[in-house]
Amino acid sequence: MPDRCEVLPGDAVVARRGGGLLWVDAPGSPALVSALHACLGVSGPGADRVLAAVAGEVSSLASGGASFALVLTSDSGTGVALWAGKGQPAVDGVPVSGSSIEGGTLATGFSLGQSLYVGPGQSAPRTPPGVSFDLVEGTVPGGGATLHLAGAAPAAAAATAAPAPAQSFSASTDSGFGAGRGSSAARPDSGEQTAFWRPEANEAAPILRFDDGMVVTIDEDLVLGRRPDNHEMVSSGSARAVPIADTQNVLSSAHAALTRNGREVSLVDLGSLNGTHVAGPEATEWTQLEPGVAHPLSDGDRLLLGWTVITFEQPQD
Repeated sequence: MPDRCEVLPGDAVVARRGGGLLWVDAPGSPALVSALHACLGVSGPGADRVLAAVAGEVSSLASGGASFALVLTSDSGTGVALWAGKGQPAVDGVPVSGSSIEGGTLATGFSLGQSLYVGPGQSAPRTPPGVSFDLVEGTVPGGGATLHLAGAAPAAAAATAAPAPAQSFSASTDSGFGAGRGSSAARPDSGEQTAFWRPEANEAAPILRFDDGMVVTIDEDLVLGRRPDNHEMVSSGSARAVPIADTQNVLSSAHAALTRNGREVSLVDLGSLNGTHVAGPEATEWTQLEPGVAHPLSDGDRLLLGWTVITFEQPQD
């Protein structure tokens, strides 16, 4: 069975149940998402007929430029797939071929290979170390997913920075959006790393839990970014700088700030180039913040800064 499922943060929906994998980008069409999501429980030799029937309804469910890819795998090492739009799946980087039917394209009996990708585009993108998380089972926002079926990815060259441990997400039901907590682990010995502080003196303080497992205590105002030391809040002594590893150059020098007012913590976008996004524990989509407008955070909220996913945790009284 699959070893792991690497999911890239994004605005679409990624779901996994067992060997089944789904990616849906269907703005304004929750009915399409629900219909395809229900197919994750389908298995056996009749799966292709079920998917063909669903495809016949897709055109009436979808609105605008909806894209999706649904792949069901079997223990025999073969798969059945249904897709439309930008969601063509790929095996080991090679797009899957299928037959056109009403509502999309259907492929049956194809070999699963070592890795199976669903998402926008026709081949799996190179996943930067430390930005993906592992979807054990359930549904989360995601820009694409790669299901590894034949062992872990080949080890990187010695000169390459070691990837950070993956964040695990799970859901108790197929319709739930998980927000599991990753455990802290040893830091890599080399490569760019996210600065962090562990809660010690003030255990009641809220924390930020990064997708690489590191923890930052919010015991004062914070400025997060690629190089936040020069921001006026830091230079004036009113906030602490929290540098974040950014190998993809998608973060601004001072990207966002967290401000405290008693127990309330708010997130503020500092005019970042690529925006600051937030999603509640049960949210299916990321919401982009308006620059300079404080957004109060609640326990379990997820923050997206560039490629970095951070979970806000507020200790309970």
